[in-house]
Amino acid sequence: MSTPKAPTLAVLPLTKGETPATDPQILQPSGWLAPKGYANGMAADGRLVVTGGVIGWDHQGHLATGFVAQVRQTLSNISAILAEGGARPEHLVRLTWYVVDMEEYLANLKALGRIYRELFGTHYPAMALVQVVRLVEKAARVEIEATAVVPR
Repeated sequence: MSTPKAPTLAVLPLTKGETPATDPQILQPSGWLAPKGYANGMAADGRLVVTGGVIGWDHQGHLATGFVAQVRQTLSNISAILAEGGARPEHLVRLTWYVVDMEEYLANLKALGRIYRELFGTHYPAMALVQVVRLVEKAARVEIEATAVVPR
């Protein structure tokens, strides 16, 4: 029995005068429709800053009332965690959203878009959205994990 060979990786040198990219780069395959509000993929080089699952409670542990208010507080909490790690929203490369009601999410897209742009601007990393049966905190309607890469 033979062991399959792993693919060979090539690292190409920079050409004279070229500098490495410092900001995350959007990966958009040629010919694909442009996504709205997210990226299909991201590439970045630097120091990782990751969050755990973040929910919409304030610094005293009080959960915001309602889905939209919880999303606002959750994104605000993520922004604070990123700042603590020396990252900014434009360093985000991935967000994974867990919601308990997909219809609630879809019914609030315009409000969520406004909140997102208010807190994170128009930088849209790769994102996934998953409906779950429930979250650890019973009253939580949304939980988000974030990954950022701070340039070297």
